[in-house]
Amino acid sequence: MRKSLLAYVLIALVLAGGVAFAYRGAIREMIADGAKPELPPAQPYQPRPEPEPAVGEPAEPVEAPAPEPEPPLQPAPEPEPAPAAKAGVNLAVPFTSQAPHANWDMPYQEACEEASLMMVHAYITGAGAFTPDEADRQILALVAWEEEKLGYYKDTTAEETAWVAREYYGHARSRAVAIASMEDVKREVAKGNPVILPAAGKLLPNPNFSGDGPLYHMLVVKGWTKDGKIITNDPGTRRGADFLYDPDALWNAVHDWNGGDVVNGAKVMVVVEE
Repeated sequence: MRKSLLAYVLIALVLAGGVAFAYRGAIREMIADGAKPELPPAQPYQPRPEPEPAVGEPAEPVEAPAPEPEPPLQPAPEPEPAPAAKAGVNLAVPFTSQAPHANWDMPYQEACEEASLMMVHAYITGAGAFTPDEADRQILALVAWEEEKLGYYKDTTAEETAWVAREYYGHARSRAVAIASMEDVKREVAKGNPVILPAAGKLLPNPNFSGDGPLYHMLVVKGWTKDGKIITNDPGTRRGADFLYDPDALWNAVHDWNGGDVVNGAKVMVVVEE
């Protein structure tokens, strides 16, 4: 009897081990989800008020001087009180992976910039969640447009990404801005503006990346938790929605393309704004 019972126990253990091995990925994801802290409530986009119309008679038209070329990178903003005292912020930015159908062939392997722009645009316009098919269609359309207008789509700099936000999506106040710390990023997010950060992907501590991570990467910062973790939508993995980064680790990875010498690239953010 004891031998029979022992045999049944051993068979049960073997079967349980086999099931656990077969579903190890799902189990690991459940454990990771359970370990996540509670996020602040998601905040929908708040449209900016339209400027007041001018009052009185229109002035006589005068010939405007030719505009001066915009510098490639705007200076860091003047220091303001840091928003770190807030209990947390979480902008309701919809998520998509840069490979919506888990196909990591080209162009999806290099589509983090496009996916980041798509997410921020969806937030501003209230477009809602992405379906894989719609995300795939949008990525391919934006890649084709960039190839026509820029001649390439891979590894766009922060300024080029801001230019795409202005020219393709019509977000006229989008800009690349030099930053001195993560507090500069949080100030923009506190205003309701998601921020796109360029990064040296190999310095990003994201266990969901394949291999040692991409040379160059972009992701969306959408808030921070009460304990200071940075809430991101990281398109470089299907598990990138609300992915949390330690602020110091994320800051260490923030670098612009810099002609491929990414780890020595500038600290800069892309603010996408109407």
